Amino acid sequence: MTDTVQDERVKQTSKLRDWLMRPELGAACGTILVFVFFLMIAHDTGMFSPDGVRNWMVVAAQFAIIATGACLLMIAGEFDLSIGSMIGFSGIVIAILSVQVGLPVWLAIICAFVAAMGIGAFNGFLVIRTGLPSFIVTLASLYILRGLTIWLSILTTNRTIISGVGQAGEGDWLGAVFGGVAFQGLFQWFADIGLLDVYTSGTRAGQPLVQGVPMMIVWAVALIVFAHLLLTRTRFGNWIYAAGGNAQAARYAGVPVNRVKILMFMFTAFCATVFAAAQVMEFGSAAADRGLLKELEAIICVVIGGALLTGGYGSVIGAAMGALIFGIVQQGLYFAGAESSLFRVFLGVILLMGVILNTYIRQMITGER
Repeated sequence: MTDTVQDERVKQTSKLRDWLMRPELGAACGTILVFVFFLMIAHDTGMFSPDGVRNWMVVAAQFAIIATGACLLMIAGEFDLSIGSMIGFSGIVIAILSVQVGLPVWLAIICAFVAAMGIGAFNGFLVIRTGLPSFIVTLASLYILRGLTIWLSILTTNRTIISGVGQAGEGDWLGAVFGGVAFQGLFQWFADIGLLDVYTSGTRAGQPLVQGVPMMIVWAVALIVFAHLLLTRTRFGNWIYAAGGNAQAARYAGVPVNRVKILMFMFTAFCATVFAAAQVMEFGSAAADRGLLKELEAIICVVIGGALLTGGYGSVIGAAMGALIFGIVQQGLYFAGAESSLFRVFLGVILLMGVILNTYIRQMITGER
């Protein structure tokens, strides 16, 4: 009888342990706490009105797009510190090719994707062939790309900001995919039946204040769903975990570790270019300094989401929750009238807490606790 009770206790403890070791747990708790906090201090500021929700969802989507790529790469055991510079580089390529060279915007966007993913593949190739830490290789790429972006911008326009992309992209099919608004008809119907506020005067009278879902959000959701399914439902997802967990053992098991890691560098570059294209089409211009520090913010989102810095463990859903936390906090501080620099304080605190939690989880996994 005693043995039976003991077995049941072991079984219950194991279930609780498995639940506590879910990578999304910390991010889910953080998301709830942040929501509750800003509901209490900023509920009457318009933060949770349809327009306010759209604002912080767009910010969260920006974080989520780059965090998705960074998450898969970190699970594969590597880092990419050139994400921010890649954003600025891709944006300037789109602007130069469409405004200065005169190419159609759709072709300029495709060229930017090809260039960025080529650089991502080269970063991965260097990491594999030289054996250098990806931290060092991509740190070098960060500086090279940022300097090259500024040089190209000044060489072609004598400026670091290139405008006119919006005019060049009017009616462009691919430009609308990155800079348009989705579900406009649905939102107009919501306004017609009184669920959304409308403009009461001017040329937009009768139109909803929120026109639809910005494509930045659509892209973020699409990438999150794709990456989550890739990790959890495919053999390639198992390869990603294996490559980051124990690369040598994975090679012995037949996993093409080198190919997996190079493809993850390319996917990170792809996500950075999605961010850049959406931002360029939204603002109608490109700036050489865009994307500054975005690589660190992406990594923080992934760490908050429960990914281990050593690789082999993590969750795209957790990284998405980390991005949502960032979006809520950044806009919440604005709506609450707080000093914007406090957001950086929050980043530092949340990074430290995330690393401490990651260390504890790693010790649980390895049996050190």
